[in-house]
Amino acid sequence: MKLWRPVGRNELAKIEASGMRAFPPRLPEQPIFYPVLSFEYAEKIACDWNSVREDHEYVGFVVRFYIDDAYASRFPEQPAGGKDCQELWVPAEELEEFNRHISGRIELVAEYRNGVRSEGAHADGGENA
Repeated sequence: MKLWRPVGRNELAKIEASGMRAFPPRLPEQPIFYPVLSFEYAEKIACDWNSVREDHEYVGFVVRFYIDDAYASRFPEQPAGGKDCQELWVPAEELEEFNRHISGRIELVAEYRNGVRSEGAHADGGENA
């Protein structure tokens, strides 16, 4: 299953520190890890939320990764708005196991600054990528 995740600079740094192979543990106030099912939804969060906030240093990113289908089926798709706003809800205590089911590396596919996509930085984020 192909999934995306909108991330800020701090989370991206932790993903990079893992060799682009794992997501960092959740903070105590974050009981759920939310990967999303479409690039468009991840882009909306990274662009409209992360990249316009001072606490995110006005930058947001989208990463793409693959997880084996059998394992992913443990987490029912959850609606988070419109039909393109679907996500998986992974309990924080299961994130380490979730990371073990990631196939290959987590890929940085898009970058946004102050609500605008940084052209040329990562141009392969869409559904066909």
